Amino acid sequence: MKKLLLRTLVLLIPASLLCTFAAAQDQPRESKASDRVQAAADVLNEIQSAPDSGIPQEILSKAQCVAVVPSMLKGGFIVGAKYGRGLASCRTPKGWSTPAFFLVEGGSFGFQIGGQAVDLVMLIMNDDGMRHLLADKFEIGADASVAAGPVGRHAEGNTDWTMRAQVLTYSRARGVFAGVSLNGAVLKQDKDSTREFYGHMMTSKAALTGEVDPTPAANAFLTTLAKWAQEAAK
Repeated sequence: MKKLLLRTLVLLIPASLLCTFAAAQDQPRESKASDRVQAAADVLNEIQSAPDSGIPQEILSKAQCVAVVPSMLKGGFIVGAKYGRGLASCRTPKGWSTPAFFLVEGGSFGFQIGGQAVDLVMLIMNDDGMRHLLADKFEIGADASVAAGPVGRHAEGNTDWTMRAQVLTYSRARGVFAGVSLNGAVLKQDKDSTREFYGHMMTSKAALTGEVDPTPAANAFLTTLAKWAQEAAK
């Protein structure tokens, strides 16, 4: 009887381990990518909670996609090298999409002295801009037109964002939030973070167009984004 029980346990334990492993694969993994989701939510909350600055309501209410790079590193004098990891979400018929993770590299923005970490926010304003975001890689200013976004609770009517810009860009450094030019920066899919967060590979297009339902691990960013977008639409 004891031998039979032992054999049964030997057979059952590996099977249970396989089930546990399979279930774990279906869940979003706790990782740096997950931390980035929370950090992006914090950045958006802090920027939009500022009383006299932030992204104008008219702009946020019309943005098709919102991308955030928390604590992007930059350095240099006048011409700088930059590198950061971020995430984006787009409007879909079911609400804001599950995040797509991306890398931003190169380019230069504005006058800069020394190295510092900045938060970067990008708004994709129209179908052409979204088409570029859905690609595996695109260069801001070359593949997609870009402009420094206006700051404040309300935007003036005659600005670049109403006329031609596909992408509006902002940065925050040392507490100062301002529109910034980001010509020459290259955005491409962050495949490592995608695998970390979802447990498997998926395209940016699948994430941003709503082919994949949002995962609970993305709630911090998506809830924050929906909150401010809804506030802007009032």
